[in-house]
Amino acid sequence: MVIAVIDGLGGGIGAEIVARLRQELPLEVEIIALGTNAIATEKMMKAKANRGATGENAIRISIREADFIVAPLSIFIPHSMMGEVTPGIAEAVALAPGYKLVLPIAQPGFEIMGLEWKPISKQISQAIQIIKEKVGLPLE
Repeated sequence: MVIAVIDGLGGGIGAEIVARLRQELPLEVEIIALGTNAIATEKMMKAKANRGATGENAIRISIREADFIVAPLSIFIPHSMMGEVTPGIAEAVALAPGYKLVLPIAQPGFEIMGLEWKPISKQISQAIQIIKEKVGLPLE
């Protein structure tokens, strides 16, 4: 199983996702860190991702091998993250065949209707539970 984690800007959310995935899933699960910038990729690698790549072309190519994609909502919004998300990145992630787990983190100018606000740690826990359910791993 391959899980791609995508993040940008400072990479803090992506690093937290990678660290939690590494703690809660078997070691044979491969985690790919895909950063919109080198700092985000580096932080996710320090959190124990197996491999990492940075930038639009790396994301466009690497995202195809992921069974699951975990990312903040902004990765689907062209020009978000202060312009780091190119239209090509947004399109590649949206069209990738992997099952997408989207964290509804607020973006300037966007409000997600109908969702109850939850701390990021609870959103990550929920994403991990969904992955475990989909692949038949024991739930906690």
